[in-house]
Amino acid sequence: MTDQPAPRHRAASARLFLVDDHQLFLSGVRSELGDTVNIVGFAVTVDDAIQAIRRTKPDVVLLDVHLPGGGGAAVIEGVHATHPKVRFLALSASDAAEDVIAVIRAGARGYVTKTIATNDLLDAIARVHDGDAVFSPRLAGFVLDAFGDAVGGPNVLADPEMDQLTPREKEVLRHIARGLTYKETGSRLSISVKTVETHVSAVLRKLQLSNRAELTRWAATRKLI
Repeated sequence: MTDQPAPRHRAASARLFLVDDHQLFLSGVRSELGDTVNIVGFAVTVDDAIQAIRRTKPDVVLLDVHLPGGGGAAVIEGVHATHPKVRFLALSASDAAEDVIAVIRAGARGYVTKTIATNDLLDAIARVHDGDAVFSPRLAGFVLDAFGDAVGGPNVLADPEMDQLTPREKEVLRHIARGLTYKETGSRLSISVKTVETHVSAVLRKLQLSNRAELTRWAATRKLI
C-alpha cells in the first residue's frame, strides 16, 4: 500500500505574522509552526510590527499583549487604521481581564494563553482566519460577560470618546502620547508637521483636553501607550 501524505492542517492556508518581544519564545513558536503555516514575518516592538504588517499584509497576526513602545492594542489599531482586514489573535502569558479587554476592544478576534498546545493553537489560527472569535476556556466566561454578543465584532465595548476620532487622529494620538515630537510623528506617518499639528488640535478639541500632558494621561488610561 502506497503511503499517503499527511493532510494539511487548516491553518496552513493562513499567512501568519508573529509579534513577541521574547526572542526565545518567538523562536519556539516559529519552530513549532514553521512547517505547518506560512510565516511571512515577525517583529518585537510596536512600531516595527505596524510597519512590517502593513508591508507583508498577512491573514492572521499572532500577537503578544505587552510589547516595548506600547501594547498589543496599539499594534492592532495602528494596522487597522490602514489595513482593517488583517485579523489578530492575542497569544499572551497574561490572563488578566484588563489585558483581554484592551486587545478585544482594539479589534482582536481572539485571545489564548501561552500554555496552549500546538495543535490547539493551530486550530485557533485557522478559526480566526475563517472569521471566528476564539478564546482559551478559562477566559471565555468573563469575555462573554464583558462583551456579550459583540465579541469579534466591529463595535466591541464601544468607547464614545475614542469613537469621535478618525483612524489618522488615533495614530497621531498614539505617537504624540508616547513622547514623539511633531516632526518625528510626521516622519513616521509620512505627513507634514502642519498636518500633525492639525490632527493634535482636533484630538484635543474632541476629547476636551487642554495640553499634551492631559492627552498622554488620557491615552495611558486606555492602554494606548
